[in-house]
Amino acid sequence: MNSFGQLLRLTTFGESHGAAIGGVLDGFPAGVVIDEDFIRSEMQRRRPGQSAITTQRNESDEVQFLSGIFEGRSTGTPIAFVIANSNNRSGDYENLRDAYRPSHADYVYDCKYGVRDHRGGGRSSARETAVRVCAGALAKLALKQLGISVQAFTSQVGTIVLEGDYTAYDLSLIETNAVRCPHAVKAAEMERLIMEVKREGDTVGGVVTCVVKGAPLGLGEPLYGKLTSSLAHAMLSINAAKGFEYGNGFASAAGRGSQQNDLFYNNDGAIATRTNNSGGIQGGISNGNDIFFRVAFKPVATLLKEQQTVTRNGEDTTLLARGRHDPCVVPRAVPVVEAMAALVVLDHYMLARAKDRLFV
Repeated sequence: MNSFGQLLRLTTFGESHGAAIGGVLDGFPAGVVIDEDFIRSEMQRRRPGQSAITTQRNESDEVQFLSGIFEGRSTGTPIAFVIANSNNRSGDYENLRDAYRPSHADYVYDCKYGVRDHRGGGRSSARETAVRVCAGALAKLALKQLGISVQAFTSQVGTIVLEGDYTAYDLSLIETNAVRCPHAVKAAEMERLIMEVKREGDTVGGVVTCVVKGAPLGLGEPLYGKLTSSLAHAMLSINAAKGFEYGNGFASAAGRGSQQNDLFYNNDGAIATRTNNSGGIQGGISNGNDIFFRVAFKPVATLLKEQQTVTRNGEDTTLLARGRHDPCVVPRAVPVVEAMAALVVLDHYMLARAKDRLFV
């Protein structure tokens, strides 16, 4: 299961401490202008070593395209690309050869396959998300030509939460701080908390909120290909993701239908809704409003402090992880959430255009 998508399909390969990681994006439409500077800027948003609150592994994350692009445009053939691993320190993981990190993929990978790459988790490492960000950047370029944008931000770190929804904030401020939060005061609080847990050798989780603007009415393939189902699948495939909700989400469980329903009205001859509690999706189909959702991320499982665990033989032991790790994955998860959302929305746009009279 190393492939994702339907008409637009991404297959990724590679491990955290191998020679390279990479991907093949098949089904990408022809004629899209490929802005490599934009792709490079997207990769820089996710790359390690970008600030004091991220892992200090220093990868340039330069993308080498092998196929599918000619004279600055996509050709409609598979786009293949590789990203070199140039700053891995495999020796940092030697003490993990026979011990399992708590709440990591080590134990289940070993049980399932009978072999595991202990160097940074191998295939289970979040290093793989660099490939998703590259593919997502390509999808964003295609969506831009359709007037669709995807933007995410950090809305919670630990107990520090942005109150209200995304409409209360200036999203142009997201990239003005290392946490990627569109509120300067909250961003500073979040950064202080991350630095505090980093000094303690601990980790902290949080929430990423994502907004899709300009998506047309009609995206989604009920019953088992709903837009919500695809977004949930995409988001929960990201490392450390623990929860997904869209619109009012779990908070709607405490309300009543009279409070939650998005009432229709005639807006100068066009049908519109007075609210957007549904998050831009009803019955699994986009309704033309902004699509918004949230993804919860757990604290990173690898701690730089001693933990109880067992060896492959089941013997009790203690483990003190070494190496370079994120004290909070959330700031670097922001571009990953955007990338996966862009891939889903473009895939569903292509599906809708292929079959619905709406796009004829």
